[in-house]
Amino acid sequence: MKRSRSVFIKAVLPLVVFVAFVLLLMSGIGKNPRLIPSPLIGKPAPEFALPSLHQPDRVIRKGDLLGQYYLLNVWGSWCPSCRVEHPMVTEVARSGIIPVYGLNWKDEPENAKAWLQRFGDPYRDVLVDYEGRTAIDFGVYGAPESFVIDQKGIIRHKVVGEITPQVVQNELLPLIRKMEAGQ
Repeated sequence: MKRSRSVFIKAVLPLVVFVAFVLLLMSGIGKNPRLIPSPLIGKPAPEFALPSLHQPDRVIRKGDLLGQYYLLNVWGSWCPSCRVEHPMVTEVARSGIIPVYGLNWKDEPENAKAWLQRFGDPYRDVLVDYEGRTAIDFGVYGAPESFVIDQKGIIRHKVVGEITPQVVQNELLPLIRKMEAGQ
């Protein structure tokens, strides 16, 4: 009896482990690895009071941006993906479909200014989050990330990674249309 049980365990256990591993791998097929759900969707954006990159004596608060929906784009001059994304952010800003504000994250102001001078500054304003506390409050995992915030200061959408033409067409434009329709 012990011997047949031992043979059974040796024969069946590897098969069970293999099947469990295959099922685990299959559960991830078709899922977007960039889709990281945010617990902040549908909730008020965190309070912030940050200096403007171009006017450091001027502080921008969450309340200053109420009454408009906007895209808050988290970026840094040290971020290679931010460089790749930048032409699309510029196109979104130039199109006028949504105001775009930058959140310069953990960056030296001189580096951020030089980067914007080199690649262009599409932002209505750039908030400086040198220590990264505001980004933490927003649940930022890494740059680039972007948030669509509505007129009441509610986070409506989060884009993890680069804003691409597909993201604009499939995520941002439909959401902007809904917000414009008051939904």
